[in-house]
Amino acid sequence: MVKKTIKDFTVKSAQHLSEAYTLLKLTPTDGTEVTTAMPGQFVQVAVPDTPNTFLRRPISVNFIDRSDNTLWLLVRNAGEGTSRLCEMKTGEHLNIILPLGNGFSMPEENNSTPKRLLLVGGGVGVAPLLYLGHALAGGGHTPEFLLGARSCADLLELDEFKRIGTVHVATDDGSAGVHGLVTQHPAIDSQDIDCIYCCGPAPMMKAVAAIARQNNVACEVSLENMMACGLGACLCCVENTVKGNVCVCTEGPVFNITQLTWQ
Repeated sequence: MVKKTIKDFTVKSAQHLSEAYTLLKLTPTDGTEVTTAMPGQFVQVAVPDTPNTFLRRPISVNFIDRSDNTLWLLVRNAGEGTSRLCEMKTGEHLNIILPLGNGFSMPEENNSTPKRLLLVGGGVGVAPLLYLGHALAGGGHTPEFLLGARSCADLLELDEFKRIGTVHVATDDGSAGVHGLVTQHPAIDSQDIDCIYCCGPAPMMKAVAAIARQNNVACEVSLENMMACGLGACLCCVENTVKGNVCVCTEGPVFNITQLTWQ
């Protein structure tokens, strides 16, 4: 198990991808190695200068760039806390607990048979899939992405995804890719997929899980339950599983769908 640390980070850049999303690239203030986080793990960020925001905010690891020792966090403006994070400027500092939770499982090594791996994301749920895609590509696989959004303006980091794999798109308004939900895209309804990795709104993930079950395809999902502490103490993120109630922040956020009680 990777040791958790509390570390100060300096904002190296803050890129506003849209009105609702900001990409923060952070580097450790003390110059140490950024983190050993695995794809699917998350961090807890203390929000500075907001007297009404007492709790840290859980944010998926979007990517770790070893070349310049940066941690990427894709932040959606969803309230006072994340609004402040989206307003961060270069040179400002953030205190972060990391890495937290359990990540995605990797395909078996030393297997010469090519695998078709489909990574499905919706909204800010695409965030952990970029780091996962890089890890899969580094392991000799060619990841395939299926990204969903309300409109073309809400599609995030497309160029980054295209650098490492094939990208399929679905939008609610039809402004890009297939008109409809990711579950209506022909790329997902196939029995030749070896594994589906998914993150996004719960209804989307449950629908993807249902398709995976129907096609007898292995599937892992990254749950986005509300979290406060990220350490399993507050019980805000409890999820019912086949083994009973568990804390998503410590037992997940990634689960194989066979562990969940979803129908």
